[in-house]
Amino acid sequence: MNGVTRARRIVVKIGSSSLTRPDGGLDLNRIDQVAGMAAQWCRDNHEILIVSSGAVAAGRTPLGITGRLHDLATVQACAAMGQGLLVAQWSAAFQSHHRHVAQILLTTDDVMHREHYTNARDAMERLLSLGVVPIINENDTVATREVRFGDNDRLASYVAQIVAADALVLLTDVDGLYTAPPSDPAAELVETVTRTDDLRAVLVGGSGSSVGTGGMVTKVQAATMAAASGIGVLLTNADKLDQVFAGRKVGTWFEPTTSRPASRRLWIAHAAPSCGELVIDEGAVRALTDRKKSLLAAGITAVMGNFRSGDVVDVAGPTGLIARGIAAYDADTIAQMSGENADDLRRQGWDNPRPVIHRDDLAILSLASAASMSR
Repeated sequence: MNGVTRARRIVVKIGSSSLTRPDGGLDLNRIDQVAGMAAQWCRDNHEILIVSSGAVAAGRTPLGITGRLHDLATVQACAAMGQGLLVAQWSAAFQSHHRHVAQILLTTDDVMHREHYTNARDAMERLLSLGVVPIINENDTVATREVRFGDNDRLASYVAQIVAADALVLLTDVDGLYTAPPSDPAAELVETVTRTDDLRAVLVGGSGSSVGTGGMVTKVQAATMAAASGIGVLLTNADKLDQVFAGRKVGTWFEPTTSRPASRRLWIAHAAPSCGELVIDEGAVRALTDRKKSLLAAGITAVMGNFRSGDVVDVAGPTGLIARGIAAYDADTIAQMSGENADDLRRQGWDNPRPVIHRDDLAILSLASAASMSR
């Protein structure tokens, strides 16, 4: 049995390589199959959201464009042409099972800014309550290379966190995570990942598809981010989705953490833009990670960036990034306070100095999450 069968609400991400034919056009049979299985899943009092790639691929055929796309304008033109075609196919496929779909196009602003984040969450929650299947994609027509999710694996992980999904299913064109590239005869399938921080020993490769932007690296990063947020993740071949819903043990299961952080802390950890960095000493690292304390000025050794009070900043120790949090003071003020304890600050004229980051505004990152975010 896989972990998905215990879930009530799931997010399923299906990539371009699984939604296109060898000639680059949309695989309508695949869409029909996924819609049929998803509709059946929903009949048993389950909820599903689908993060669907394929807009760019869908737009290539009517525009007569072949080969790998190199310039942003052509990618955006294909996305603009293909997004309507893609959602129309999903709509028709689900309509045959008496189920409505709704298109949601997201940009990084929709998860980075707290008000947008909560608005997106409320809209998706309402659609689910109405029995509608959200079909979600990045808004490639307006996204830029510099400001975008980068791939739908990461987008799917964000969506799973936003809606507090019980499980995330990442569908790809390989059977799961291997100890080496699947072409290596010595490669072995990793059936379960219980400690995401151990994944640095696993060899993963980049994108191998002419239509996709992801690869196993991005899938592992997305999976570790979701698992660290208390969401179980199944990475498997799109051909095995029926086995996933049937509860069979397939692919690689990423075991979630036992506790699920609050929505606000998830936003701080994974979605909010970082406006600067605070470097802290080893004593402060232990206070934050082991004793779950607030960050005090005494433990700060350096302040980087030009941020304001209320901005999210990275917190780095001697070995690298360990946390993110909402700064209670601006960068200049923290620089003046750094290295001083509360009594010293009072003697210098500070009236009841607050923690630089209160523990309620702090999100500790796992090693794997920190490595992913530092790339």
